[in-house]
Amino acid sequence: MSLPATVIPLPQPVLLPVEGTAELFPVRRVYCVGRNYAEHAIEMGHDPSREPPFFFQKNADNLLPAGRDFPYPPLSSDVHFEVECVLALKAGGQDLPVDRALDCIYGYAVGIDFTRRDLQAEAKKLGRPWEVAKAFEYSAPVSPIVPASKLGHPLGGRIWLELNGKRAQDGDLNQMIWKVPEIIAELSKLFILAPGDVIMTGTPAGVGAVKKGDRVDCGIDGIATLSVKVA
Repeated sequence: MSLPATVIPLPQPVLLPVEGTAELFPVRRVYCVGRNYAEHAIEMGHDPSREPPFFFQKNADNLLPAGRDFPYPPLSSDVHFEVECVLALKAGGQDLPVDRALDCIYGYAVGIDFTRRDLQAEAKKLGRPWEVAKAFEYSAPVSPIVPASKLGHPLGGRIWLELNGKRAQDGDLNQMIWKVPEIIAELSKLFILAPGDVIMTGTPAGVGAVKKGDRVDCGIDGIATLSVKVA
């Protein structure tokens, strides 16, 4: 059956490459976890105790596939990098139990949550949402997805970022306050998760600013690496 006519062209789907194959992963939504590493919570001026996790969203078309430059965004002079472990879901649901959460994961990647920190600080001060600071064009570079069928479900692994060859962030996935299964379970209490959802799981300490011409290299040992030039 043909699709009904639309008054404007259908938006192009957001498709991420899958490592080692010609297949593509279609993206539905992008969820992000805030302050999920204790030292990063401290550096941002917050108590790192295990309070309930909080979430925000980026748009699917904010994702920037590997191999493309990150264009420095307008209306900001303080754009920060945040390296993150990225989950790609093949299944979902609502009120998922923790012991079933890993079954939802198709694969893993490394990504960067670029943030217009000056706009975020202003939004915080005024009690406003963060979208202008987080959900802007190309704000989430991401590596190809590595299927969990190849690497399993890592409980730990060094997560790092270098700015112009100098190490800036250096942590381990086992330092997450809320672990991957817990993130999925908690998120499913607030939203109905579905295949194609992407989750960015938080960043370790050491975030900092970039400028045009910078090179950012990052990775998660045993999963993936990613290199991005700031244009």
